[in-house]
Amino acid sequence: MRLAGPESSVTAEPRARKYKCGLPQPCPEEHLAFRMVSGAANVIGPKICLEDKMLMSSVKDNVGRGLNIALVNGVSGELIEARAFDMWAGDVNDLLKFIRPLHEGTLVFVASYDDPATKMNEETRKLFSELGSRNAKELAFRDSWVFVGAKGVQNKSPFEQHVKNSKHTNKYEGWPEALEMEGCIPRRSVAS
Repeated sequence: MRLAGPESSVTAEPRARKYKCGLPQPCPEEHLAFRMVSGAANVIGPKICLEDKMLMSSVKDNVGRGLNIALVNGVSGELIEARAFDMWAGDVNDLLKFIRPLHEGTLVFVASYDDPATKMNEETRKLFSELGSRNAKELAFRDSWVFVGAKGVQNKSPFEQHVKNSKHTNKYEGWPEALEMEGCIPRRSVAS
């Protein structure tokens, strides 16, 4: 017996195409694709992906409690350095030494894990605000925060999410939900 007609043709569901860092569509030319996820409670570490390269993750074993920061050359998209800063028991001066000397056009990717703010002082909040953050001034104990800024930006960054730690709205016992953010960042021009 031979089947004919449309009933016999099996069509596979079309699979959604994924682009760099799992984005649902490609970025325009001269843009860098990114996806980042803050840590979930104190259990699942954060991730920072840029142009299909995982810059920071638990698998790479380069994340930790506090602020996880990747510095990226805004022209080439190359990773300059990635470090985690313990904002609960660490020394805030290590963070200040890391972000004070940034060069114009350096992109700064930040993903919180567990506690982003206990050791933050006025200077760190001011520096993150100068990089384009709207929320650095209000960050508090166990908040979730993801942010992409740049040295020398004129306006506030469109790439920032913040969820306050609140026992009434927390997703996990004692912690707010993890945040996920993705997008396309324009490359910086070489010289202007």
